[in-house]
Amino acid sequence: MKNTVFLGTSKDNILDFPVEVRKEIGFAIYTAQGGGKAINATPLICFKGSGVVEIISNHNGDTFRSVYTTRFGNMVYVLHAFQKKSKSGVATPPKELEMVRRRLKQAEIHYIEELKKEAETKNGRQQTG
Repeated sequence: MKNTVFLGTSKDNILDFPVEVRKEIGFAIYTAQGGGKAINATPLICFKGSGVVEIISNHNGDTFRSVYTTRFGNMVYVLHAFQKKSKSGVATPPKELEMVRRRLKQAEIHYIEELKKEAETKNGRQQTG
């Protein structure tokens, strides 16, 4: 089972969503933790082949989205969560895509730091053991 890291305000944003949406997004993230992909999770088109996935949940005429990535080892990074405001078109707004890009960089930095900590811990055990 992969660990999950929520970046920025993504967790708080999801907690502000309606209960039904939270459950749907939670199930999709849980599925990703187990190595699968939920039916409402699709690759985010402008991030081709990079393991960035968008969960889309519709509720009472509103659309809620959450974006995560599994591209970094045994981690699921929840990058962003928002309610889509535009009623026309299905495209993810540029402002939201920019947030995903920034948090994807944060996820990479976090993952590299975790690898360094793990290596240091392993090296410390080898020297004392």
